[in-house]
Amino acid sequence: MKAEIDGAQIHSQADLHKTLARTLDFGPYYGANLSALWDRLTTDVERPVEVIWHNTEASRDHMGEEQFTQIRDLLQAVAEQDETHEQSNRFTVRFL
Repeated sequence: MKAEIDGAQIHSQADLHKTLARTLDFGPYYGANLSALWDRLTTDVERPVEVIWHNTEASRDHMGEEQFTQIRDLLQAVAEQDETHEQSNRFTVRFL
């Protein structure tokens, strides 16, 4: 599964949660917070998953450094956790 995010449309963490929830089909009970995002990405989303976040600088500008960094670090941590898995069973993320 591929999830492409247009960073120009992401103005807050809430925007990113909505986009990922819709794109990756998190379901109606998704908590839309960092803990819930970690849980969904590490246990519930079927692999492989590739997240491509375009226009990350626009997102950073809109969200602010702290909120952007929290989400970026979480996505990178999920990818790092999957590094030992075969390519067909990984979560990967790219920031463009």
